[in-house]
Amino acid sequence: MVRAALTGTRIRARRAQLGLKQAELARAIGVSPAYLNLIEHNRRPVSDRLLTALAGTLDIGAAALAEGAEPTLFEALREAAGTGPGTAEADRIEDFAGRYPGWAALLAERQGRVLALERTIEALTERLAHDPQLSASLHEVLSAVTSIRSTAAILAETEDIEPEWRARFHGNLRDDSERLAEAAEALVGYLDAGTERETGLSSPQEEFEAWLAAQEFHLAAAEGPGTGTGTGTDPAADPVATAPELASAGSRALARAWLERARAEARALPRAPFLQAVAETGGDPGLLAGRFGVSPLVVFRRLAGLPGVPGQAGPGQAAPGQPAGGQAGPGLVLCDGAGALTLRKPAEGFTLPRFGAGCPIWPLYQALSRPGTAIRATLEMAGRVPRRFRAYAWCEASYPAGFDGPQVLEAGMLLLPAEAARAPGELPVGPTCRICPRSGCPARREPSILTDAG
Repeated sequence: MVRAALTGTRIRARRAQLGLKQAELARAIGVSPAYLNLIEHNRRPVSDRLLTALAGTLDIGAAALAEGAEPTLFEALREAAGTGPGTAEADRIEDFAGRYPGWAALLAERQGRVLALERTIEALTERLAHDPQLSASLHEVLSAVTSIRSTAAILAETEDIEPEWRARFHGNLRDDSERLAEAAEALVGYLDAGTERETGLSSPQEEFEAWLAAQEFHLAAAEGPGTGTGTGTDPAADPVATAPELASAGSRALARAWLERARAEARALPRAPFLQAVAETGGDPGLLAGRFGVSPLVVFRRLAGLPGVPGQAGPGQAAPGQPAGGQAGPGLVLCDGAGALTLRKPAEGFTLPRFGAGCPIWPLYQALSRPGTAIRATLEMAGRVPRRFRAYAWCEASYPAGFDGPQVLEAGMLLLPAEAARAPGELPVGPTCRICPRSGCPARREPSILTDAG
């Protein structure tokens, strides 16, 4: 039972913000207008089931209605206290926020910015080490420079070159200079392509994920009838064709496949019954999969992409330590049978690699070796302020070419915030070996750039 004194006030404010009448909201959640009026004036408590229904209808996180912004602010201040050079008075955070709300908000915003910049540095470091397009562009520049240097050395050090050969060397210099200019222009253009996102885009997969992130991983076009499928003559009716993030044919193909699958999953797991089932089962993916007769991976994708799921922040509600506009709520990672990550929906505090493989201890990879086996674990993600998560992992096999064809594996890992206290048997994990500070990890593939190699 939710007992926050101002829950009703927040419900009334959100309803007014959306322009809903009290009777309309009461009808949508299945209560009488009189009862809703008592709730909005904080004269009746709100059950967890009713709070979930209200959050879904009002398109906001249940925690935001129940607790407001204070827990988010306090959590950000606790993170700042834990990362400072001195010993901060963490036990007086609420007193500090109450006395100096402006300074508290400023400090929390700065802490979120610091964490965002740290993630950017990690991503850029990984990009420099693993991005194949960047590596190829740099190789082309170095190759052209080397060729020009060799030709210039021959011309400078050889005095008796025949006119015919001298002309050939001059032609080579011209051609290599043009090649260097084109390679440098392409490299600058590639690096400048990331101005809208601090780490840039370099592949159809990243364009596809940027498209999903721009919609907070929820495709409204998949939720009901009357939406474009992209097969008609009107391009404006196609949410894929009009998306600015989808610049390549490859990314558009990925987006169309995801949209069609999202349509099918929305039909199999309708929003209202699904949110009701989430409230009744506590969000257990196994129970939800059994109730609706679908694969756990379908439940994973629905939980990660549907607004109103308990624990997922609504629009404008930033997760602890995260600037507004970031992705909050359940995280999701998908991979194929080779272990390549095919989807990254970040959870706040759980760093995901953009290039290369993830942490070998993730339950995601354990599930690959045991298709059809449910795996649940508590994870502690390495960092200056370690975060804990409940992870659910599942792998399933399919045979799209028939029984005589190859087995195709897909695995997924759903991430939900866990209690801050340590849990027995929790797994210490990291983002990927190159930027993981856990020096004693037995599964390490390569030294970390964050620790002293000596």
